[in-house]
Amino acid sequence: MARRTENPTPKPPKEPGRFKQMWQVFQMTRRNDSRALPLMLVAFFVPVVLGVAAALLLTGGNVLALVLYIVVGVMLGFLLLLIVLGRRAERAAYSQIAGQPGAVGAVMKSGLRRSWRAAEMPVAVQGRTQAAVYRAVGKGGVVLVAEGSAAQTKKLVDEERRKVARILPNVAITVLHVGPDPDAVPLHKLAGRMNKIKSTINRNEVLAVSNRLQSLGKNGLPIPKGVDPFKVRAGRPR
Repeated sequence: MARRTENPTPKPPKEPGRFKQMWQVFQMTRRNDSRALPLMLVAFFVPVVLGVAAALLLTGGNVLALVLYIVVGVMLGFLLLLIVLGRRAERAAYSQIAGQPGAVGAVMKSGLRRSWRAAEMPVAVQGRTQAAVYRAVGKGGVVLVAEGSAAQTKKLVDEERRKVARILPNVAITVLHVGPDPDAVPLHKLAGRMNKIKSTINRNEVLAVSNRLQSLGKNGLPIPKGVDPFKVRAGRPR
């Protein structure tokens, strides 16, 4: 009697290594941000040149000190290069989803500091236009982020502001707009703008305010979840 051969379990696809991931991020950033490569080169070579200059001027012929200065310059240059790459990659990734419903949710999910308490789902939605309002709580108080034009989101923002003020009358409320209006905050600058809000409550109060706001509930209208900007496929270069 012939033995029945069992189909081997397919192996999960192997994840790319760290260097391959960095290369993919670099390629995506370079395609969508023409300034990224020049800025990265400047960030790398300036510390290297300074390190070599310091080695030649300050070591007095000491070979070990000469090598150390150069190595420190190269390491510092590589560190600055990675910092510039990370920031430009984030900007390029967010630029690809800007204007899409749920784009603000991506910032709420992955772009804020850990001190913020926020959700990628909006607290109010206009079904026809999918304009939405997101809510976050941090040391600056309550921040309402409107996604869409000011005209589309005005009623939603006013209603949400009244709700928050009713149960938290002594907590500061800041409203930010992300949309097509000239004075709107660009998506890639939203996290930085929120982090610059002046602190008005402490860490324990942030938790208490967040828990209190849970009683407001959420709007039941459907809205796409926040798009993960680092999983967006890069568009073809034009």
